[in-house]
This record gives sequence, structure tokens and C-alpha cells, in this order.
Amino acid sequence: MSALTPELERKLGIAVERMPAFPRSVQRILELTRNINCLPKDLVGVVEKDPVMTMKILKVINSAYYGLPQKITSVGQSVVYLGINTVKNLALGFAAVGILPRMNAAGFDIQRYLLHSLVVAGVARQLAVQSAKGEVDPGDCYIAGLLHDFGKVVFAQFLAVEFRDALVHAVEHSVPLHEAEKARIGVDHGLVGALLAKRWAFPEHLVDCIRDHHNPLAESSGMMDCLRVADQVVRFRAIGDSGNPWRETEAHAAQQRFGDNLEATVAKLASLDKIVDDAMMFAQVGKAP
Repeated sequence: MSALTPELERKLGIAVERMPAFPRSVQRILELTRNINCLPKDLVGVVEKDPVMTMKILKVINSAYYGLPQKITSVGQSVVYLGINTVKNLALGFAAVGILPRMNAAGFDIQRYLLHSLVVAGVARQLAVQSAKGEVDPGDCYIAGLLHDFGKVVFAQFLAVEFRDALVHAVEHSVPLHEAEKARIGVDHGLVGALLAKRWAFPEHLVDCIRDHHNPLAESSGMMDCLRVADQVVRFRAIGDSGNPWRETEAHAAQQRFGDNLEATVAKLASLDKIVDDAMMFAQVGKAP
């Protein structure tokens, strides 16, 4: 943050600090799973003490997306079938959805933003399975997709006037939103999202991916490639709204891995419609009670 003015750095620090923390159960899940020797029974014990989280996890795991051969009735079974990382990522996803504000003064549509983010998450996970096998955990790509634009939520909540100006600037000048943010606010949502992810104690590689997903000089990786292309696919198909519509002039991301034809990339996905349906279901389940 050395390039920021002291005043902007102060404002961003206050904004990030004012964002809600994750529930204690989710914080404990993060603590446990940072240890590669985390025991499944320890994770199960934490989740089971949170009945709302348990209900949400079981509802999603028993959805059509996972297609499990039998109904899962406990968190313990969930860990056996899907593994620690998937259950962890579900819990984190629900926590992120649950703390989204219902309204904001910037006029940023949170529901359409959520749909965009959830579909990016699902597409990033699918791309990882198909094109980055062995390089990155597909579940980690899901979380990267879900959180990559969370800096916009910080802006909409706590720098609403400046963010509204950036949204208008992007439309009027036909520039990407992250460039408009730099012009009107002085920093883009990637950096702010990374500050928030760091405060939430996410792994460093995820923090870096959130920070640099609009940086053309950032080093390529399986996670970065899948996230960037997933974001382009979803904007190309106009699913939800991140405040940054697809522009025909923008360069295709990760061409070495995915080529330069987004329609071909969409065609290789298992089913974009199914990912959208699952995103809508997850959004409903994940809302705060």
C-alpha cells in the first residue's frame, strides 16, 4: 500500500475494519484447516456446534450438483464423501454470503453481484477440474471466484459516493471498472479485497490472487488462469452484474491454457445453465437467517 496517500490508506483501513467478521465457528474452521494434519473429527466437532451452518452444508451437499449416491445426514458423512477442504469451503462460502449487506448508498446491486460471483466461482471450479488438474484444488478456485470482487462490497458500503462515481465513470468512458476505480478512488477493488481476505486470515496464495486478478503483469497460475477466464465467461454471457460488463475489445485471458475463443470455452463446460441453477440455490441457502 506504499503508493497510496496517507488519507486513502486511512480510509481503506477503516473500511476494512468495519466489515463484519466471520462467525466464530468459521474462524475456528480456518484455524484448524491451516494445519495439514487437521483431523476430520475436529472439523466435524466445530461444524456440528453451529446448527445453522450444519443445515446449510447438508442442504447443498444433498443437491443435484454433487450427485451423491445416497442422502447425507451428518457432517461426519459429508467429510467422508467430500473431504475436509470441500466442507471448509462450503462453510466459508456461506459465511461470505451471509455478511453481504442488503442495501448500499452506491446503488450497487448486491443480488446481481452475488449471482455473478457465485457463477464465477462455479465456472472457476469446473475449469480447474478440466484444465488445471493437479495444479490447484478446484475448491480453492471456487472460493477465489466467490471472493474475487468482495472489494466492491467494501467500496459500496463505506466509500459509496466514490464508488458510485467509479461506476458512472466506467460506463461513460467505456473503461474497465478497476481502471475507473483507480481514477475516481485511487485504488481498485482487487487490493481492497485482498486486504479484507488477509484480515479474514485466508491463505497467502488466495490473497495474492484476489489482489492481482486484474493485474496483467501478475504471474500466471492455475488458480489465476481459472479465475480470470471464469470472470470473462460470466461477463461475456451477462450473468448477474459485477458493474463491469464484457467489452468486445478486451483481451482474452490465459490464452495459452484456454485459447482465445470464449464460446469454445463455454461449450467445454459441463453445463453453464446447471452452474447458474446451483448458484441461485446456494444464494438462497446462504442468506443469513
